[in-house]
Amino acid sequence: MKKAVTEAPTTPRKKSTQRLLLVDGTSFCYRAYYAIRNLSNSKGEPTNAIYGFITMIRKLVEEMVPDYLAIAFDRKEPTFRHQRFKDYKAHRKPMPEDLVQQLEPIKNYCRNAGFAIFEEPGYEADDLLGTLAKKGEKEKFDVFIVTGDKDFLQLVSGHIKILNPHKEGLLYDTEAVRNRFDGIGPEKVTDILALMGDASDNIPGVPGIGEKTALKLIQEFGTVENLLKHVTRLPSKSQQAVLQENAQIALLSKELATLDTEVPLRFSWPGLVPQKSDAEQLMEFYKRFEFRSLLKDITPAGETRQAERRYEIITDEKGFSRLAAKLEKAGAFSFDTETTHEDPMRAHLVGMSFSCEEFHAAYVPISSPNHAGTGIAMDKALALIQPLLENENIKKCGQNIKYDWIVMRRAGVEIRGIDFDTMVASYLLNPLKLNHNLDDISLEYLGVRKIPTSALIGSGKNSAKKRSGSAANSGGQITMAEVPLEKIAEYAAEDADCVFRLKALFQAKLQEQNLTRLFEQVEMPLVLVLAKMEMAGVMLDTPLLAELSERFEKELGRLTQEIYKQAGEEFNINSTKQLADILFVKLHLPVIKRTKTGYSTDVEVLEKLALGHELPKLLLDYREKSKLKSTYLDALPAMIHPETHRVHASFNQTVTATGRLSSSEPNLQNIPIRTEEGRLIRKAFIPRPHPNPLAKGEGSVRGRKILAADYSQIELRILAHLSEDPSLVKAFQEDRDIHKFTATLLYGTTEKDVTREMRNVAKTINFSIIYGKTAFGLSHDLGISVGEADQFIKNYFERYKGIKDYLEGQKEEARKKGFLVTLLGRRSYFPDIQSKNANIRQFAERAAINAPIQGSAADLIKLAMIAIQRRLDGTATQSLMIIQVHDELVFDVVESELDSVTDLVKTEMESAYKLSVPLRVDIFTGDSWYKN
Repeated sequence: MKKAVTEAPTTPRKKSTQRLLLVDGTSFCYRAYYAIRNLSNSKGEPTNAIYGFITMIRKLVEEMVPDYLAIAFDRKEPTFRHQRFKDYKAHRKPMPEDLVQQLEPIKNYCRNAGFAIFEEPGYEADDLLGTLAKKGEKEKFDVFIVTGDKDFLQLVSGHIKILNPHKEGLLYDTEAVRNRFDGIGPEKVTDILALMGDASDNIPGVPGIGEKTALKLIQEFGTVENLLKHVTRLPSKSQQAVLQENAQIALLSKELATLDTEVPLRFSWPGLVPQKSDAEQLMEFYKRFEFRSLLKDITPAGETRQAERRYEIITDEKGFSRLAAKLEKAGAFSFDTETTHEDPMRAHLVGMSFSCEEFHAAYVPISSPNHAGTGIAMDKALALIQPLLENENIKKCGQNIKYDWIVMRRAGVEIRGIDFDTMVASYLLNPLKLNHNLDDISLEYLGVRKIPTSALIGSGKNSAKKRSGSAANSGGQITMAEVPLEKIAEYAAEDADCVFRLKALFQAKLQEQNLTRLFEQVEMPLVLVLAKMEMAGVMLDTPLLAELSERFEKELGRLTQEIYKQAGEEFNINSTKQLADILFVKLHLPVIKRTKTGYSTDVEVLEKLALGHELPKLLLDYREKSKLKSTYLDALPAMIHPETHRVHASFNQTVTATGRLSSSEPNLQNIPIRTEEGRLIRKAFIPRPHPNPLAKGEGSVRGRKILAADYSQIELRILAHLSEDPSLVKAFQEDRDIHKFTATLLYGTTEKDVTREMRNVAKTINFSIIYGKTAFGLSHDLGISVGEADQFIKNYFERYKGIKDYLEGQKEEARKKGFLVTLLGRRSYFPDIQSKNANIRQFAERAAINAPIQGSAADLIKLAMIAIQRRLDGTATQSLMIIQVHDELVFDVVESELDSVTDLVKTEMESAYKLSVPLRVDIFTGDSWYKN
């Protein structure tokens, strides 16, 4: 099957053509529900689907600009298809209760927003949309049906197209349908579905006939009816028999798959014209569900003062000198850079913007071919601004200022006196918020709709000027250096202005939530630590990566042949559909879980199936090796910087809900260490060559070593401190093997009689408690019954009563306050802790158990990083901190400094915070990051 490549329209259409946009509302609700999880208001009411639906439909309408719009929803009542086939959609799980609660609010939003909605007893939303589409076709409208359901491909024509919301920009026209179905057009889609069936709707189809076979048969015979009429022409006797035995099922399947395009709907085209929204009703709606960012969109109070803005462009040295003097006198200002690339290690400076007064800002362009004669030469601009930026006493703030620090440092200027980052402040105030970019927080807190970056340089994966995860500039975009001066000046000045205004607002909010100390003493000092780590980067052993890639390629080839042998045929191993057919249709393995589109073949399913069959075990091995090869072995060399010859990962400070750091390009946290294959990838991370060959140590050809320092059982130690459980505290104070000690309590034996198996069970339980695992989860981890696991948990809490009291107290406090705090006061919010849905509520309770412990561990390692970097900066050392992963810090160390750096790291990590139990750090040194 070939994929369609047609893209959704992005250019204005002819004025004479009217556009009808039809939306599968029920499908949109599901998509919104699963896209955003665990979102609710302060009352505990679920709001994830409502919010997701609103953002998606608004984006869709904004992009498509329809003349007519209709949104159709399914109803609870059975339809005519259920009457024809009682098992129609019978396998589907009921709609989640917390999604059901959100359906009426979603429909109310549509009404308040001025969108026409349709729902009819006895019919599915599909039939309503099909009817409207055909009526629109008669009017010669350009009809776009927004759905991911392949049933709708039967409607595609010269006027009707299908826009797939799951794959942004994917549009099916007649040619695209033919490309997908090997030359078969839309008019035969129902015939294909009649033969292959549709698992998502439980349409049976003909047993043993998949898509590949269905396509061949319809290409040859045209329709199901003609195929059944001439079935004896088929060369395969077994295929003849199957079709003859299931002729009525095939015809019924075609009937079920055919959309009813003649539903008696009462409507008028003027009634489908999007109306002006009811602002007052929408305001009340947004307040009711606490959608503050959307509320600001209706009442952008901040924009009423936009006329007060005074932005200037400074293009000469004299004007720049006056600006510098003004900023110096102010004693504090916001600062932002405009560059050519979102990766600060590859970016070149285009201009700088400054603000030291609300609604006032200035942009200083750097001379370039595009701004020739209108900018200041780079060397002169840097000479003028360097004294100001390097003055520790003049305070600077920014948005993701780590980026600006790296850009300026590479230009020869080290920014000092950084005291505020609005992105970091936004994150501390609301760690559950998905985005903390300047556009979002300016709208939410200032009511200002900023000029989007895409308005200047286009859209795409590289549309952000500051790195957020993607790599090099993509086609179809320009860089900031190519943007006309007037446009980039307004954009950049607005950035600096908003940052300056947000600083004062955020300072007050941080104070209100008792977060000022954490912000000033931990998060802000950490910004520069991470900047230095990113600049340092890490060397890679590329020949080893190539060797491992080749080895994995051979192993994948071997596994592929083994998989084909076990399956009894060759198939696309990476195709979920084909794999599901092999596992569940051909081999008749038990179905563990279903998805909306068919059988699930995820890791959890394969692990369970692997207990009874060799093929799933081989598939798990294949997937792991394939992922390691594509994600790391083949991808890492492409990330090497052309000038430094190192990889410079981005350490993200504002992503996780618990306060932990994450990394991207590459994602170092996801390198598996439980398997030998995963550990081998770490072997490719090596120290840089010593700059002075004469200084090389005898033990290393590079004169440098990798040093890795890992906190030992940090979360259990924090649990002991927080719970004050006397047994756990004593065990750590006496430096006992905590897992052996726990085993003695669980099994009622002495430490010398604890077996390896007993210790492993105790270890699993120790860490399961931290993550709030249930007896069901523990039984899966240990491979025991739920009853046995439940008894283990009961025994554990009988021996560690202080832990049980602490955890119950945490859940109760979370229910009362809605949040919990870490050792340093970091807040973790649990909006679903009061949810009426038991599954959602229990998930929130488990998060409440873990978040303060994991968040406290994150606080401690951040304190250690700050202290270590401060000491490294205070000496003439050439050793560098280069990686942070969970509870581990990695250093690139000069061999002659190995002893002193080891002592420094161990001392600072173990004294980062005073607990009631000692902190312990395990140190490893070697020629790579690989540990045996």
